[in-house]
Amino acid sequence: MIKMTGLVLIILGTLALVYQGFTYTQTKQDAKIGDMTIQHEETKTVPFPPILGAVSIVAGVVAFTVGNRRLD
Repeated sequence: MIKMTGLVLIILGTLALVYQGFTYTQTKQDAKIGDMTIQHEETKTVPFPPILGAVSIVAGVVAFTVGNRRLD
């Protein structure tokens, strides 16, 4: 289980470093008069700091290494 968690952390950390965030579009309603609506789309970006990806990769490597050890 620890090996799987480590692998997931490594993958997520690599993705965070490569993509550095994500964007999404949100539709907002400005006014509504009867059946007529006035809307606009707003694009927002959520950045991922590079340190987040690096820490995730390091934690994943540690977890993967600990998961490979056998307790004697």
